[in-house]
Amino acid sequence: MRRAFEGTGLTASRTHLLWVLAELGASPQQALASALGVSARNVTALVDALERGGYVQRTAHATDRRSSVVVLTPLGERVMAEMAADHERLGADLLRAVAPGDREAFLRGLDAISSQLDTLVRAAEAEQVAEKGE
Repeated sequence: MRRAFEGTGLTASRTHLLWVLAELGASPQQALASALGVSARNVTALVDALERGGYVQRTAHATDRRSSVVVLTPLGERVMAEMAADHERLGADLLRAVAPGDREAFLRGLDAISSQLDTLVRAAEAEQVAEKGE
């Protein structure tokens, strides 16, 4: 990833925000902070850097004059399309390591592991919230 982003100004955190923005579409910074699980201040710094790089822009919120919405620019959309295509190619390359007759079972197992990991992460997050509330 470091080699792919060399000279772009993109970091793992900035790229994560771009992925979330590509998935959610135009979003207020608070929604991005929530989706990323970071502070609003952190998102502000990320958006500032991405805006300077030409990947995103802030636009006026349609109904709240005090708020802005973050959107991908044409450059941001192009970069995200390229990243999505790269991920698709990598996924296909990795899946070729599994015999065609085993792929269906492998993917079911991978889905089960992913689901269990998600359950464990949510439980750990809920435990952290409960500990803070005590």
